[in-house]
Amino acid sequence: MSEARIGLVVVARSGLGVLHELTGVIAKHRGDILSVEIIEEKPPESRIYFEIDSPVEPQVLQADLEQLAIVRTVNIVKTLQKIFGKRVIIVGGGAQVGQVAIGAISEADRHNIRGEHISVDTIPLVGEQPLADAVRAVARLPRARALVLAGALMGGDIEKAVREVRAQGLLVISLNMAGSVPEAADLVVTDPVQAGVMAVMAVADTAKFSLDRLSRRVF
Repeated sequence: MSEARIGLVVVARSGLGVLHELTGVIAKHRGDILSVEIIEEKPPESRIYFEIDSPVEPQVLQADLEQLAIVRTVNIVKTLQKIFGKRVIIVGGGAQVGQVAIGAISEADRHNIRGEHISVDTIPLVGEQPLADAVRAVARLPRARALVLAGALMGGDIEKAVREVRAQGLLVISLNMAGSVPEAADLVVTDPVQAGVMAVMAVADTAKFSLDRLSRRVF
């Protein structure tokens, strides 16, 4: 039987060793855990979400997990990858973030109608350290494929953070702004709406667009 990607929401008793017991059952069925998140921790119970590539029927894994004394309920759900898909993250000043979001959401809608799954997340921030922290955190976000930096001035530790996340495979698009961040980004776009559009096009499988085919990187 081929592997199927499934989502499981497990409500279990809070406490030490809970994840150890749950992952032990998943490993016994040769399930490959792609992501795990504690959605809610309200003693005496925790709600935990797993995304798993499983070679067994989901109901088989569900039944075995329900046999554990620590488990209250196990529900099979559609994966976040299936529902929300790839994520484009927009970080920076409020006005610029809003304009980039207009382009990204409009373009994502066009591709999602054709069967793609792309979601857009935004966070307006100011200050070098909060922005640098946010850039580094994007690399830890599940399903994040592209980061758009929208602002008027970014440099210093933000530039270092951009180089770090690019080295981890994250696509970074910067508005054409003052500071050193544009020099560190994969692509520099002057118009914020266009920046949002190009970010979505770069990650969409339904778009015939690739940064590797561009002869220049500033627009």
